[in-house]
Amino acid sequence: MMFTCGTYACTAACTDPRHAHRPALKLRQAAAKASAGARAAKAAKLVRGKKKGGSLRIDMHCPYLNQEVQAKLQPLDPGQYDPSRIYASALTREVNQKQMQDRGPMLSGVDLRLQHMDRMGIDIQAVSPAPNQCAYWTEPDLGLEVARMVNERIAEIVATWPDRFVGLGTVPLQHVDLAVAELERCVKQLGLRGVEINPNVNGLDLSDPKLKLDRFFAKVQELGVVIFMHPLGFTQGQRFMDHYFNNVIGNPLETTVAASHLIFDGVMDRYPRLKILLPHAGGYLAHYWARMDHAHRARPDCHTVIKKAPSSYLKKFYFDTITFDLDMLRNLIDKWGDDHVVLGTDYPFDMGEVDPVGLIESVARLGSAEKNRIMGGNAARLLGIRR
Repeated sequence: MMFTCGTYACTAACTDPRHAHRPALKLRQAAAKASAGARAAKAAKLVRGKKKGGSLRIDMHCPYLNQEVQAKLQPLDPGQYDPSRIYASALTREVNQKQMQDRGPMLSGVDLRLQHMDRMGIDIQAVSPAPNQCAYWTEPDLGLEVARMVNERIAEIVATWPDRFVGLGTVPLQHVDLAVAELERCVKQLGLRGVEINPNVNGLDLSDPKLKLDRFFAKVQELGVVIFMHPLGFTQGQRFMDHYFNNVIGNPLETTVAASHLIFDGVMDRYPRLKILLPHAGGYLAHYWARMDHAHRARPDCHTVIKKAPSSYLKKFYFDTITFDLDMLRNLIDKWGDDHVVLGTDYPFDMGEVDPVGLIESVARLGSAEKNRIMGGNAARLLGIRR
C-alpha cells in the first residue's frame, strides 16, 4: 500500500511524525523505535577483527548504492543535477555505464563485497552512501525521506554483519533543521558512526551563511562523530569534459575548494573538535599547503577571518591513503602525521586502490606501530570501534 506524504509517495512503513497516517501511525512508530533500538544495541557491540592478535584493517572509503533509492529518484532525472554526469563526454558516459553494469553487484550487494574484503585483507568497512545519493537537489521533505531510506539500509547491513561493517549515514543539508534531526537519529537510534556529506550544497559552499550549517557542524562536534566529505566532480567542470577529467582532476579539486572554505571562512576555528576525513589523500590542498600559508602572511584579504596559519587548521583533517604512489603517501604521512592518515580503497570503482594493505606495507621507513595506526588504529579511534 502507498501513502502520500506531502507531495511525495511513501510506503506503509513510513514513520515520519509529520506524515499523519492516522490509526496505523502509532503502531508503526512503536515498531520502528523497537527495531532501531535493537539495531543500535547490536551495532554498539564490540567489533572484532578476523585475525587473533593482529591489528584491525579498516577501510574508511567504501560507498554503497541503495537500489531502492535509485529507483525512487529515477523519474526525477537525478543525472541533471550530478556534475560527474553533466561534465562528461560521450565516451566517459559509455565507460561509466559499462562500469556500473560490471560492478553494480559489488556496489549494491554484500556477498561479493565480503569476498573482496577478505581478498584485500580488510576486516571492517565503514560503509558510506554512494555520493550521488546525498541528493541535496531534492525538495527538503523528499531529501529527508531519501536520507532515511539510505540510513536505514546501511544500519541494516551493520546489524546483519556487525563484525564486518560500521556505517556512515547521510543528512539533507539543503534544510539544516532536518539535517540536524536526522544526524541525531543516525547516531543515537541507528548506531551509525558519522555522516558523509558532499563538498557543496547545490553550488553553495558549506560555509555559505545562506545554508546556516553552523548548527550542523556544532551538532557533529557535540556528538563526536566523523564527517566524510566526498566530492561528485567539480561543479564548474566545463573544461573537464574529456579524458574523465571531472573525476581525475575535478574530484580532488572540489575537495580542495571545500576544505579551503572550511578553513578560511572560520568553520574549523569555530569548531576545533570536528573530525573531517578528506578522500583521495586530501585532494591538492594536502600536498600544496604552503601557498595558502604564504598568502595568509602576505595579503590582508587572506586573513579576514582566521588569525592562525591555514595549515594549522588543515592539521585537524584526516586523509585516506588513495595516492597510487609510495612517495606521495610517504610525504602525506610525513607532513600530517601517521595519526591522521587512514586506509581507503574507494571500493569497488576503477579509480580505487585494489591492494591497500600492500601499498601501506611498502611505504619506506614506516614501522609496525605506524602501519597499524594507518591500517586500522586511527579509523577505530575515529569511529569508536573497540576490540
